[in-house]
Amino acid sequence: MGVQRGSNHFLNKEESFMYDRETRFRMEDTMNAARIEYTEKGVMNMASRRCDVLRISMSGAVLGLLTQYKLPEQFYLEIPDARIAKVGCLLMKTFANNTIEVRFLKLLTQKELDRIFVFSTHPAHRDKVLDIRSW
Repeated sequence: MGVQRGSNHFLNKEESFMYDRETRFRMEDTMNAARIEYTEKGVMNMASRRCDVLRISMSGAVLGLLTQYKLPEQFYLEIPDARIAKVGCLLMKTFANNTIEVRFLKLLTQKELDRIFVFSTHPAHRDKVLDIRSW
């Protein structure tokens, strides 16, 4: 005897914090040069690939890859212009147009996002300026 669909069973109310209650942050368009770093063949070789950050929020990003290659599920993202190093990422989706959607393992701060937007070449962030005291 299984659980009937649509019935008022206690398992139908089960939720997970990570997927059901986590706040969603709005993605903003940007264009930043970035680098993906991951280990190949166990821990023997550290690989580094270039990419572009196309959209970003505090909790995730959409990255544009230059060529198709096999990515692991977890890797690091670096944005050298904004001096953001080794943000842990989890691969969520891979799209056919050489873009991927990733989730960050820790939330970016608003200060880090502002720094990313200052160095963005996207027209929407043309007037952003950097506050020297915040560095």
